[in-house]
Order: sequence, then C-alpha cells, then structure tokens
Amino acid sequence: MKIEAGALLKEIDSPDDLKKLSESQLVQVCEELRQFIIDNVSVYGGHFGASLGVVELTVALHYVFNTPNDEIVWDVGHQAYGHKILTGRKDDFYSNRVYKGLSGFPKRKESPYDSFGVGHSSTSISAALGMAVASKYKGELEKQHVAVIGDGAMTGGLAFEGMNHAGVSNSNLLIVLNDNCMSIDPNVGALKDYLTDITTSQTYNKVKNDIWNLLGKISKFGSNAQEVASKVEGSIKSFLLNQSNLFESLNLRYFGPIDGHDIDHLVHVMDDLKNIPGPKILHCITKKGKGFEPAENGNKTTWHAPGKFDKVTGEIFKKPPTAPQPPKYQDVFGHTLVELAETNEKIAGVTPAMPTGSSMNIMMKAMPDRAFDVGIAEQHAVTFSAGLATQGLVPFCNIYSTFMQRAYDQVVHDVCIQDLPVNFCLDRAGFAGADGPTHHGAYDIAYMRSIPNMIVSAPMNEQELRNLMYTAQLPRKGNAFTIRYPRGQGVMVDWKTDFEKIEIGTGRKVADGEEVAILTIGHIGNYAVEATEALNEKGIFPAHYDMRFVKPLDEEMLHEIFSKYNKLVTVEDGCIQGGFGSAVLEFMAHNGYAAKVSMLGIPDRIVEHGSQLQLHKECGFDPEGIVKSVEKIVEYSVL
Repeated sequence: MKIEAGALLKEIDSPDDLKKLSESQLVQVCEELRQFIIDNVSVYGGHFGASLGVVELTVALHYVFNTPNDEIVWDVGHQAYGHKILTGRKDDFYSNRVYKGLSGFPKRKESPYDSFGVGHSSTSISAALGMAVASKYKGELEKQHVAVIGDGAMTGGLAFEGMNHAGVSNSNLLIVLNDNCMSIDPNVGALKDYLTDITTSQTYNKVKNDIWNLLGKISKFGSNAQEVASKVEGSIKSFLLNQSNLFESLNLRYFGPIDGHDIDHLVHVMDDLKNIPGPKILHCITKKGKGFEPAENGNKTTWHAPGKFDKVTGEIFKKPPTAPQPPKYQDVFGHTLVELAETNEKIAGVTPAMPTGSSMNIMMKAMPDRAFDVGIAEQHAVTFSAGLATQGLVPFCNIYSTFMQRAYDQVVHDVCIQDLPVNFCLDRAGFAGADGPTHHGAYDIAYMRSIPNMIVSAPMNEQELRNLMYTAQLPRKGNAFTIRYPRGQGVMVDWKTDFEKIEIGTGRKVADGEEVAILTIGHIGNYAVEATEALNEKGIFPAHYDMRFVKPLDEEMLHEIFSKYNKLVTVEDGCIQGGFGSAVLEFMAHNGYAAKVSMLGIPDRIVEHGSQLQLHKECGFDPEGIVKSVEKIVEYSVL
C-alpha cells in the first residue's frame, strides 16, 4: 500500500520540481515531507528520529544546490529518508528496507543523487573532500560538495582525519554539522561538551548573530561579494580564534550555530555560503524526532528505529508473544557480563557508541565505573581494551561484527602481536537483516581466524554463550578470544544455569548418524537440527557436530569425523571464502583425508537487505537448503 503525499510533495519527483516552488512554499513542503515520513515509517517501520530531525536541512540543500551535479554525502544515512523522497523515490518508498526494495541507506547503484554509499559513520567528510579535490583537478571549480554529518559521527576518528586534510586542501567543501546531541544513544565525550559550550555561550551567540546579519547581505554586493565574504570570514576568525574554536584551528571557516529548523534562514545562509570559496563548516542545531511529539520529547534511542507505531497516539506496536520467547543474544550477553563481573573484579566492559544495541547499558547502569562507552571509535575501543589488558584487567570489548572491520589493524597490531588476552564479543554476526550489506557481519570468521594468538568461537545457543563468556574471563597467559553471535533471539534453553568451563578448541556431538556428517558453527547449527529431523523422516540419518571453535579446531573430533564419514556438509553464517568450511578443508588436506565436502555459507558477492530468514534461504543455508545439500551429497559416490 502506497502512502499519499501532500499537495505540494506529490508534485515533486526531483529537486528540479522543488526549485519551481517559491521560498514561501518551503515551509509547507517541509510539513508535508515530515508527515509523509511519519505516515510511512509508522506503517512499514524503519529509521525515524534522525530523518525527522533533518527535514528542513534536506529541503534547503536540494533547493539551493544543483544536485546531482552538486554532490551531497549523508553520513551514516539514517537521516536520508527525506533525501530519497525528494529525489524520485517517493512512489517506491513503501518498499524501504524490504527484501528486494529500496535500501535503507544512500546507495550509488540506486540513484544518481546518492553520491556515496554509506551505512558506517564518520565517512562523509573524507568522501566529499575526495570529490572536491577531484573536481578541482578537473577544472570544475563551480561544483559544490556537501558532507552532512551528525555530532555523534563527529566522534569517529575518520571525521577528524578528514577535517585535518580539508583545512589545507583549499577545495570547495561544505561540512554541515547536524548537532542534536545524539547518535543512536546519547553522545558522550569531550566533543559533546565542546559543542554544548558553543551553542550556550551568550557572548558567542551575540557576535554570531551580528555576523550572520552581515553575511545575509553578501548577495547584495555583486562583484564585491568575495571581498565582503573575506571580511566576514576575517571577523569570524578573529573572534573565534580568541575563543579557541576547534574548527577554525583546523583552517575550516566556521559559521553558526544556526537553527536547523528555520527553512527560510537555512536557504539564505546556504545560498550565501556557495559564494565563499574553500572548506567551511555550517553548524546547525536540530532536534531528533522534530515534529512528532513522542519522538521529539520521548526516549530518543527508542525512536531511532521504533518499528511500527500508531501515528496518532505514538504507541509502538509490539506483537504479544503466543508462547514464551527465548531472550536475545545481546541481552544474554549483557546480563551475563554483570553476573561474571560481580565475582571477578577485573572484568571491564567496552563499547563504541552502542550501549543499548549491545546491552552493555546493563553493566553501565550496574557498574558505571567498569563499563565504558567510548563514542563512535572502534579503533580506540580495541586499543583502549588492549591497554586495560596490559594492567591485568579482563576487558570484554563488544563491537558489532560489521564495525569490527574498522578496527582490524588494532586487533592485529595492538592486541594479537602483543598476545594480550582481550575478549571480543561480536554482536550481529551473520546477516543483520534490513540494514543490508553495510551491516552484515559476513567476514569476521575469515578475518579473525587468520590472525595468530586469536581464539575464534561461536555459541549455538544462549547457554553456550554464557559458558564461552565464563571461559573467556578465566585466567590465561595470552590469546585474544572472539565470541560471535547473531542479531536476535536464541533458542528455548534453560540458560540461567551454573557456568561451565568449555575447553578451548573442543566441539560437541549433537547427533550421531551414518554416511554423512553435518558440521556447523554457531547459532546456524539450529537450522541443522531442524534439517536433520526432516531428513530422518526421509530415511537419511546424518550426524551433526557443533564445532564451537573455528580456531583452534577440535582436531581430535575432526579425526573421528573423517575416519567415519567421507561425505560432509559444513554450514556457517559467514563468508565461504576463508571461513569455517575452509578451515575444515585445510585440516582435511593437511592430514591426507579424502572426502566430498559441500560448504554452505555466504557466497562471494554482496548480499542485499531482507529478513535474516529470507537471506539465509537466498544463500541456501536455511533448513531447506541444508536438506537439499545433504540429499545431493548422499547421492554422490566418492571415488
């Protein structure tokens, strides 16, 4: 079902249509765009608060700049729904984040208006600067390049690297700082305090207002506009350098802060900034969830992506369970970490800006002096954890699998080369679902198992997760310890039991069998249980082994398996290249065994968004896919 747009919005299929409107009509466009987002997300779900907060910014950018020739890079992309709606995707917006539908993030293959694919934070400044430098090199001196970045994404080191380079580039770059004191969870750190100081300084704002009054007159000076702009810039720099302005110290012309919800002022300011050459930053104050009272004044984390809700009352719809439901892996992690920390005073928790998503917030509440949200800074999180480990603490560094990719050098250099016992808990391993390829945790098995001094494990259920965490916090001389688990619920087991130590590098036999063996790693092994039951009904009785560890492999168990079976199916929810199945094949080759091995996992291509089950089925390792693979290999005769 498509949602009807308002009178003005329904006539807008591109920014060219938007530009046909008068400035006086933009307030109505913003109202209609905000309502259209509310109508759609309330019915279909998706990211919410961030896009509501930048409605006026979005309209102003496409009204003032000549997109797609002028290029806009949206950091992360949670806030780009309005951008998509204004750039020809309004009629298809109901399919946002749905299997085979629109991506929830800007995506280059989806539209020429999506100048850069995003999903991870803090990339916009570097990407837009690269575009600006390229345009300058090609002689396209009038072309504009805009990076829209939130204050949360500004805490990422890559953003600072980009600003540092931009300040000496003399390129045509505008950084729009969308300051709402939020990422997904509330922002932390010194930058948050610094931006608050800027926005609340009465002296600063008086001078700022005087400067903006002058800036607004620039366009009246015709050929002298550049000279006036230079004087305005000089007055800003003179004042702000005395105020130790961070951005000016990086040679970025700083303008603001201004009201990010005043569409008239935004249009005039951006129109004037186009005439000021070089790198510059516009500081806009916005409110996440603007225009929808429950999101604007309620829990910002909840309204980041609330799911379906009643757009009148604000009630978030939660389907009542028809039967008791297993807990989410992330919650088992959070409660278990506190339980372990109560008996082991050396345990510390670390997360890069995802305390709610990882459930580290449970420890942060119970033990605030032992749990740390370090901001959107995965590299720092890993090296910080390494520093803790050198002093005898036992860090549990919880990072989504997809975000751990950003800290790979630190895992190698700062942890494993030094053989430090840091524990990595990789949430959202495997397919992340509707967030798509930027968030899929497809590669962690392959990239972690290739590093010396690294243990790689995955639990098949919640109880196994608890026991792996218990094992990881026991004293050991070295070796980092990775525990990966998927997004979502586990299985119905009695997980609140006494802890049991798991011998590192040992698997377990789930079911004995004949002729063929299924080897699994992690939660995906529950599909094999389901598949085995279906195969038994067909008269096929495969054995099932939950290997638990990819590194070190349970070699004793593998010798047993290869001695008994010459037909194997390996199943993993990670990339096939270099993953768990590859590790089994390596063992087979090194030990001289001969067998037919079928490997199921994520293929060597980018898998788009959809529900986890839809994507498992697409890639052939859902229960039905396992059944088919076993049936096929049973028919195969090994020479």
